[in-house]
Amino acid sequence: MIRLLKNRYALATVITTLIILVVSILLAGVVCYFAINVVSTRVQQESLSISQAHIWVPSSTTLGSVEGALMITNTGGRDVVLNQIQVRGQPCTTVFYLDAVPADTTSGALSAELQWITPTTGPNPTLAAQTVGTFTNPLAVAPANLVLVSGGTLVVYITSPDSVTINDIGLTIGFTVFTAQAMYYKETNVQAYMG
Repeated sequence: MIRLLKNRYALATVITTLIILVVSILLAGVVCYFAINVVSTRVQQESLSISQAHIWVPSSTTLGSVEGALMITNTGGRDVVLNQIQVRGQPCTTVFYLDAVPADTTSGALSAELQWITPTTGPNPTLAAQTVGTFTNPLAVAPANLVLVSGGTLVVYITSPDSVTINDIGLTIGFTVFTAQAMYYKETNVQAYMG
């Protein structure tokens, strides 16, 4: 009889252990679901669309240096800070930009395909005195962090991206745009610029 009572208590210990395991697994699942929900909500608020990516390599050095261009549109619900732009994994140091408000993109001012812009001559060639398409605002030298308002568009030109040479014509190269929340990647083929 004493042995029978001990077995009943042993069964209660097993059931108690199972209950504790099930409850801890359920709590871990709830915490994971909450974390995924918080992260996905923040990511949905930030959304960038990268279009019209180009990289041109001039056929001769007299035409200038390698040049890249892309258009970045903020399709999300909040303003975004662009921390860095990379070409083929290398940070770009010479970046020029044209900041457009949402009305400019809907009016068709930026609907034309981005074209090569010949840099100004001198010891420090720049694109600062040039314009894009029908846009009258000149390109400005980009600060360390570019701010892109919700619904706005940036046209970005990069001169002399690292590790791109005339031997890369026809190859696919990627642009990577970094923000505080995410990174956005866009590939394009390297094109020759004949002048």
